[in-house]
Amino acid sequence: MTQLILGLILFLGAHSVRIFADDWRTRTIEARGEKVFKGIYTLVALLGFYLLVVGYGAARLETVALWNPPRFTKHISILLMLFSSILLVAAYIPRNHFKMRLRHPMVLSVKVWALSHLIANGNLADLLLFGAFLIWAVLNFRSARARDRAQVQLSDASEDAPLKPNLFATLIALFGGMALWAVITFVLHAKVVGVAPMG
Repeated sequence: MTQLILGLILFLGAHSVRIFADDWRTRTIEARGEKVFKGIYTLVALLGFYLLVVGYGAARLETVALWNPPRFTKHISILLMLFSSILLVAAYIPRNHFKMRLRHPMVLSVKVWALSHLIANGNLADLLLFGAFLIWAVLNFRSARARDRAQVQLSDASEDAPLKPNLFATLIALFGGMALWAVITFVLHAKVVGVAPMG
């Protein structure tokens, strides 16, 4: 459990700099250089990811059950993961409706992913892992939206009209997300995690 907690602190801590210390981040990049900052950031994040993966795997074996979720929550979780997969793919496809409307589909994908797993699992390790990611995603999305508003206020009103969403890009994000969901649900989840969502 200690490894899991330490991994979460390092991984989510590294990804929370813009939430809690954006000014410090800017000053550090200016003083040390972007490559140095990103190098240290990457090392901390990778170490944290390794520790949380190993720690979660070990903590799951301890099986500290806090509650027993009803069976229907697994079906809700599978449906939520479909939305999470679509949002994840949408983050990488320029000019799709999801990305241009929601602005930060990657963070929303993490939020939905964490919620979907939180409602379908009742162990202490699950609460720590998915609960931490859910809280992080909520705070991150709020912080990102605040930066968006500040950027809009600073922008010149005389700039060209913003680009419109592209239907083809949206369809790629939609069907790409559905394909990703199918691969994870029917193949990868059982092989990597050891649990078949449809089982």
